[in-house]
Amino acid sequence: MWKRHRTGASSGSTSDSDRRSPWHAVSIVATKASCHTARALRGIRFLSHEAPRLPLPECGAGSSCPCAYKHYDDRRGQPRRTEEITGLRRPNPGSRERRQLRGRRSTDL
Repeated sequence: MWKRHRTGASSGSTSDSDRRSPWHAVSIVATKASCHTARALRGIRFLSHEAPRLPLPECGAGSSCPCAYKHYDDRRGQPRRTEEITGLRRPNPGSRERRQLRGRRSTDL
């Protein structure tokens, strides 16, 4: 039986970054006391490894910054297309059917 060897610390526990998907995302939650830059970034989802660090460099509050991160499993928002919402694909009336009755092989009748 093969065992998987861990690299680094052998504490036996996995960190949050090991369990997260590569699409884990965060957004900045800003309050009325937040700086203008944080309020401008409100609602934008960033991949967690690409998100700006808090407090933002332009923030005048420093270590007492009221901003926080909101975590999401995926960077994408809610389904946008009707197909994604209903699960049904609607035919496009303007396109013509490209499939042929016969196959490409000589044995196909």
